[in-house]
Amino acid sequence: TDTGALGFSQQQKGTMMGVVTAILYLLPILTGAIADKIGFKKVLIASLIMMSSGYLLISQFTSYAGFFISFLYLGIGASLFKPIIGATITKTTTKETSSIGFGIFYMLVNIGSFIGPIFSSKLREHGWHYVFWMSSAAIILNIILTVFFFKVPEQKKNTDSLTKSLNTIFLNIYTVLKDLKFAFFLLLITCFWAMYNQLFYTLPIFIDQWVNTEMIYSWLNNISPLLAENIGTAEKNIAPEMITNIDALYIILFQIIISAFVMRFRPVSAMTIGILTATIGLSLTFFSNNGFILLGFILVFAIGEMASSPKIIEYIGKIAPPDKTALYIGTSYLPMAGGNLLAGYLSGNVYSKMSDKISILKIEFASRGIAVPEINQNFTNNDLIKKAYDVLNMNKLQLNTYLWDKYNPSYIWVVIASIGLFSVIGLLFYDFVLLKKKY
Repeated sequence: TDTGALGFSQQQKGTMMGVVTAILYLLPILTGAIADKIGFKKVLIASLIMMSSGYLLISQFTSYAGFFISFLYLGIGASLFKPIIGATITKTTTKETSSIGFGIFYMLVNIGSFIGPIFSSKLREHGWHYVFWMSSAAIILNIILTVFFFKVPEQKKNTDSLTKSLNTIFLNIYTVLKDLKFAFFLLLITCFWAMYNQLFYTLPIFIDQWVNTEMIYSWLNNISPLLAENIGTAEKNIAPEMITNIDALYIILFQIIISAFVMRFRPVSAMTIGILTATIGLSLTFFSNNGFILLGFILVFAIGEMASSPKIIEYIGKIAPPDKTALYIGTSYLPMAGGNLLAGYLSGNVYSKMSDKISILKIEFASRGIAVPEINQNFTNNDLIKKAYDVLNMNKLQLNTYLWDKYNPSYIWVVIASIGLFSVIGLLFYDFVLLKKKY
């Protein structure tokens, strides 16, 4: 309903992102078996075709239902992609090189994660459909590269029928969940992913609503007006996706160094230290509305992310039977699915109640006995904010400061920190009491 966007509520946004992304990570448990049965390259090409067409579908819808369904189709395509890549790395690295191998993979992923939002941020100024068209074109390029250059790793032929393979998967899941120690580990990693994903689910909204990025723009402008113009917006601030994108830049610069450093640690120890560091960094990005402080804590988060995230899938890969690598790598996405589902709830319902500026403004108007229309196409979120400027006789900075001091939207950092710390404390118990430092 607002210019350049679809006007979904925080709850709608959180539900859509949480559910679809959870499915994206849940399906690899099954699609890993499909890759084992049909072949890595065939399934990889099929997944890329679905993703490319999925982006085109998304560009055609403005309704919530249509967007949700096309986004779900895209997610299913991506779910075919994920276990193949992890299994390929596992099969082409050794015990000595797996840490660096997954570190390089993680770095390359973040090169794409860094470049993508830069193009998207600029393209969306001309129209959101250009963002989806660019994404579709990039996937088409991947299809060409896969057809001509993807080398299929040595793969043991699965002679079981697909039905039998799927039955085996569900039996394996049941077996895994019967192992209470490993089930506890999955729960802890679920909490980590729920915390981690707030960087993508919640922080961009928080930045857009509360953080002063004009100071960053001014600093860049003093260094180079051309740089500020290219990175910033016409309103002389920095778009939220450009701020959170600094995480990917940090990973590009430092992932190999961090991966080399954590090679000396056992995987579970590296995970614990990394998750603690990431928790401190990410939770404190919500503590202040100062843009420079935010950038500093994103660096702290990135260091923890680089130490922990690649180690999780490496750890699962190490304990996987050689002939079921893709299946086990797929199973490792189970906590990612749960984490994304929880992240969507936190980003939607919890953020809406604790930190959402629109919800807070409605409370402020109600406390003053001022009636405001329901948000719709005739009275948008932007209209509500403009009404607040007029009624309260404040500019943007004054209104933000007033609401920040009165309603403390930053307190959501406590929720995020609590989830991360639960994961850290649980991993210490898992490592020292249950595992007895075996891995």
